[in-house]
Amino acid sequence: MLSRFDETPRRERVIIALDCEADKALSIAYQLAGEATWAKIGMTLYYAYGTDLVRMLKARGYKVFLDLKFHDIPHQVEGAARSAAATGADMLTMHTVGGRDMMEAAQRGAIAGAAEAGADVPATLGITVLTSMSQDTLHQVGVERPVESQVLAMASLASESGISGVVASPREARPLRELLGPDAFIVTPGVRPQGAAMGDQTRVATPKDAFDAGASHIVVGRPITDAPDPIAAFRRIADGLGD
Repeated sequence: MLSRFDETPRRERVIIALDCEADKALSIAYQLAGEATWAKIGMTLYYAYGTDLVRMLKARGYKVFLDLKFHDIPHQVEGAARSAAATGADMLTMHTVGGRDMMEAAQRGAIAGAAEAGADVPATLGITVLTSMSQDTLHQVGVERPVESQVLAMASLASESGISGVVASPREARPLRELLGPDAFIVTPGVRPQGAAMGDQTRVATPKDAFDAGASHIVVGRPITDAPDPIAAFRRIADGLGD
């Protein structure tokens, strides 16, 4: 199935996960400015630098994926999404297990925050099943569905809630694209170049395979941020994407 995202080169849909110590993250972001299009700010960096980091990366030309995984009562999540969107962030995340009311509230907040900032409304993404989770982990928290079934059920709920798309492992990208259609964001962490260490990920694929399966964007962290030469590591990945 062709996607509207196919009009954008794959290398411009690689998101660099700056999930490392703050000084190192900023150094890598500065090195990759002009090479990479997207940078991800997760909890580690956000708790160190706050909203100023979003503006710093935007000033360097990045699109920013603000990955804070909102999960609270709808009122709180609406306010959090409004504040996050007002920074100019281009993507926001929330846990789909928060339910439809919470996701609808996040969408309202994102729209309101973007309007306050005079910015585009960010893509709003629902976390389905974390890429570190296995079938055993789901069982530990009382979910008896197979992993893929749980991912698709949560994606259906996200779609019904009116948000932009989902976050899932690349292994679920193909059925998600079939379920959600060509316009949904499908963002896949758990992407590892051939031969790279898996780290704490359990459901992984190569960057090219993730895109071939229907991902709109891929998230790559340690294979780039832990490389001796992050620019060379990014270029190797980008050159192998098969545009």
